[in-house]
Formats: sequence, structure tokens, C-alpha cells
Amino acid sequence: MKEMMWASLEDLALPVKALFTGYLLVVGLGLLMAGGQILLTHGMADGKLGLSMDDLVYSYYGNRGGSKLEAKLNGSMKDYAPGEARLVLIKWARAGAPEGEWEAKIKPITDRNCIVCHANMPGLANVGVKDDMLKVAATDNGATINTLTRVSHIHLFGIAFIFFFIGLIFSFATGFNPIVKALLIFTPFMFLIIDIAAWWLTKMHPGFAWLVMVGGFGYSLASTVMIFSSLYQMCIKPFRTKKAGSS
Repeated sequence: MKEMMWASLEDLALPVKALFTGYLLVVGLGLLMAGGQILLTHGMADGKLGLSMDDLVYSYYGNRGGSKLEAKLNGSMKDYAPGEARLVLIKWARAGAPEGEWEAKIKPITDRNCIVCHANMPGLANVGVKDDMLKVAATDNGATINTLTRVSHIHLFGIAFIFFFIGLIFSFATGFNPIVKALLIFTPFMFLIIDIAAWWLTKMHPGFAWLVMVGGFGYSLASTVMIFSSLYQMCIKPFRTKKAGSS
């Protein structure tokens, strides 16, 4: 009886349907863009397109046999550094990033190829500044505690809001067992917690990288089911029902 007291997506007023539909379309597109961004950042950590366990290990635990500079030059930044300049930077990092070579050998390369973006885009290390470049050229220990803390709280607050409104809209859906509906609504929040926890666990031990994949896949799948089910019941089902009733 309590389930029947809650309005259905099919019977909502047209302005409310327009609001919900617009939100779901924009959020769905945003989730697709987020997936693309992950492929172009974390997905290139091992130098190959496509998200793998190695990518996740390099992103959070680090490639402790080399530097972040080398990993980036062989990965997502490969197309932005000419071959010869790239080799010079990698050799410099492997030699321990000697500061005596900075002014004459390394800074001209970063000034010519890197600082257009790195000096102007927030979130990127300014590799035109010696101290910042030395940090990037040091042994890659993965994401720092400061970075993990900052990104974790942003994701927990920001993405939770997205899942809240997706779940709120889906709560108007019909044709689902109440337990199944409740589990679908709760699932993204649970997997978001797993995903964030997995970042920290992978930072401590690379064996937890698979949990990052599980977390991201879990909340993406549950959100996709809720988005498509809600859009179907608001935009397609009423017309099919009307067509069936008139025939």
C-alpha cells in the first residue's frame, strides 16, 4: 500500500517529466565524459589506451621503479613531447634529476614544450619551475596523501549528490519489486564507498587495485539501469500504452 501512495514516473505532470528527463540526460552524458576522462588520464598511466590493473597501480601505488615524469612521458604526455626532448627528460630523471643540468639542458625543453599548459592549467605541476619539476622527476610513489584526501572528499560529496537525485527520480519508477528498487538505489552509494576506500588501500598495497575497478563498475552499472529505466517510463512507455489503448 505504501508503494502505491508514491506517484509513478508515467503519471507525473509534464513539467516535472521535463525537469527529470533533462537532468538524467545531462547527468548521463556527464558520466560518459567522466569515463572518457578516466581513460585519457588513469587509463594512460602504463602508456597504453584502456584501463588496466597496471594503470590503477601506477595511479595510486605508483611505479616505484621509476618517476612520474617518465610514466607521463611514456603515457598520456607522449604526444606532447618531441622524441628527442622526451628522451632527454627521461634520461635526466633516471640519472637522479641532477640540478646542475636544469638551467642549460632541461628548462629550455620545458619552456618550449610544456609550460603552455602546465603553467596555466590548475591541477597540473608547473614543470617550468625547478622545484616542481624535481618533485615530478623523483621516484613515483603514486598519489600523495594530500591528493587522495582532497579528491576523496570532493567525490564523496559531489557524486553522492548525483546518485541521490538519480535515486530520487528512480524511486517513482513502477514494475520493480520494492526490495530490488531499494537495492538499486542504495548500490551506487555502497560502491562509491568501496571505490574511494580502494584508492587508499591501493596506495598502501597494489594488490587492492582490482577493488577500484569493482567500485567504478558497480556504481556505473546501477546508475545506468536507473537512468534508462526512468527515461523509458517517462518518455517511451506512455506513448506505447496510449498506442496500445487506441488500437
